Amino acid sequence: MTRLSVEMLAAEAPEPITSAGHAQLGIAVLAGIAVIVLLITKFKLHAFLALTIGSLALGAFAGAPLDKVITSFSAGLGSTVAGVGVLIALGAVLGKLLADSGGADQVVDTILAKAGGRSMPWAMVLIASVIGLPLFFEVGMVLLIPVVLMVAKRGNYSLMRIGIPALAGLSVMHGLVPPHPGPLVAIDAVKADLGVTLALGVLVAIPTVVISGPLFARYAARWVDVPVPERMLPPRASEEVERRPSFGATLTTVLLPVVLMLAKALVDIVIDDPENSVQRVFDVIGSPLIAMLAAVLVGIFTLGRPAGFTKGRLTEVTEKSLAPIAGILLIVGAGGGFKQTLIDSGVGQMILNISEDWSIPALLLGWLIAVAIRLATGSATVATVSAAGLVAPLAADMSTTHAALLVLAIGAGSLFFSHVNDAGFWLVKEYFGMSVGQTVKTWSVMETIISVVAGGMVLLLSLVI
Repeated sequence: MTRLSVEMLAAEAPEPITSAGHAQLGIAVLAGIAVIVLLITKFKLHAFLALTIGSLALGAFAGAPLDKVITSFSAGLGSTVAGVGVLIALGAVLGKLLADSGGADQVVDTILAKAGGRSMPWAMVLIASVIGLPLFFEVGMVLLIPVVLMVAKRGNYSLMRIGIPALAGLSVMHGLVPPHPGPLVAIDAVKADLGVTLALGVLVAIPTVVISGPLFARYAARWVDVPVPERMLPPRASEEVERRPSFGATLTTVLLPVVLMLAKALVDIVIDDPENSVQRVFDVIGSPLIAMLAAVLVGIFTLGRPAGFTKGRLTEVTEKSLAPIAGILLIVGAGGGFKQTLIDSGVGQMILNISEDWSIPALLLGWLIAVAIRLATGSATVATVSAAGLVAPLAADMSTTHAALLVLAIGAGSLFFSHVNDAGFWLVKEYFGMSVGQTVKTWSVMETIISVVAGGMVLLLSLVI
């Protein structure tokens, strides 16, 4: 979505719904978040319904007229889905093409063929990071787990030495790098520049994934030694196709949107003239919508055609890719509605005042809020959209780079200590055949390392740029 269209939507936002005092607003925020947490954790309600009810509860506790609360929630939901919904859909299509065509397997097999011995954990983190760019975390996990189990078994490696780097690569991409839903929503909320956020996200991701992946894997392998659960070895996608796309074509397709968005950011910095024809061209081709659309269209020819996909099969792949993201879109949209309710109720201004009175750096505050919501709800996406809504006013006077760093601070906080209320926790536990305690020692600790290292990197960058 272009900055212009975002501003147009923002201009249509409703008037503030209440003028309640800070004490009442503080109670309303805590009550609203408590409702969301209770509904998700205790009553196992879907996050979409929990966020919707929590938004209404927030407005009610703030003493706002219910009709204005509904208007605020609807406006926030609409603008958020308009801003990131199409990008999430295009990312899902690209990811499905990558998986079903065997392109992902081609990247995996090519890199593994060049790696061995001590370099294998590094190869796994590289594979997961590349594959994880266009894929949602759960999809990437389902895709890579068979590879992790196969490599560990055939090469007689410790499962944790191979598995932790793969999980770290996927998780870091999911939390820090657009076009994943969390970072996209945070970018939309704080009005950050996507290209700059992407560039800084990659910069933060590299040391984070190295420390939480191959380096931490050495210790995780000592703490937890489990055999490869052979029952979890499903067939690979490429076994269903006669031919696979080439390594070069697959890598080019995956990296195309990243290159286009980074090129736009670079041209904007170098030229910095909105009337310049070159900058105007890059503003178009480097916009998230065009960049993702271009990758999908190119992927039809570089991934689908080599795999022998007919027009009917391509249509089927697109349809199957869109169905699973309905829940994600609804959660993201409801999170945007919750964010708008927070802003219109005056909570954003309250947070702004608190940060000034307590002298808490905005980046640290964003990280801490995301950590708290992540621990309570178990959802990185809910933590990201809620925290972004709370701290969005802090970005009003920020530079372009610091607004991007605020997005990354929130994303880092949203990954903190995944535990039993997180679906990802149970996914990892079952795939690797571990106990709850073993999963905490490996997966939960790894997520915490990612969160702390990425948060620290963001704070360090804020001091020098």
